[in-house]
Amino acid sequence: MFTGPYRPVGPYNPPMNRKSDTREVQHRFRGRYLGIDERTGWEFATRTNATGVVVIVAVTPAAEIVLVEQHRIPVQAPVIELPAGLVGDTDDPGESLLSAAERELWEETGYRSDQWKELARCPSSAGLTDEVLTLYLAADAVREGPGGGDDSEDIVVHTIALDRVDGWLAQQLQSGREFDPKIYAALYWLERRDSLDAILPSATGSPATR
Repeated sequence: MFTGPYRPVGPYNPPMNRKSDTREVQHRFRGRYLGIDERTGWEFATRTNATGVVVIVAVTPAAEIVLVEQHRIPVQAPVIELPAGLVGDTDDPGESLLSAAERELWEETGYRSDQWKELARCPSSAGLTDEVLTLYLAADAVREGPGGGDDSEDIVVHTIALDRVDGWLAQQLQSGREFDPKIYAALYWLERRDSLDAILPSATGSPATR
């Protein structure tokens, strides 16, 4: 993402879907994509180019999970992840969370789904950033395109049967790849799909179909 020095930008508008906090925030640095803010002596990272982040747990009719792999510059390694992306970072600052989730799943993996369910909204790293993730289940996802991401990305798509994903992930780690731990949260939820509303109260009442 950001490769140059920080530079000041215009007025800062807090992203949507963030809990309000009346305590004063001081904007210490601003870059093209990231900033550093401070509240009550605590510095934390914030996004300057998006209104939210979506993460997609996509499952095929054949009981496979859809994962992506891409080289991540900060850790200098290929990383196995759930499909994910920013909300409102395109030419549509009013983009909805669900629209962004559908767009990111299509761009990164070539999969589409007409069965979407919001699972949870949670901080990605509460001591480091004010970023809040919205996680979606995309059931019965079907591949209709190549995926691979946009022109700035080089994404490899992996579709792994749920009954062998543990061994597959272990092999990837042994080969030198890193992994996003949210994958294991997703696998936990998928094993308990029939009781998601009890495990994740935020999922209760969410639309199961698009």
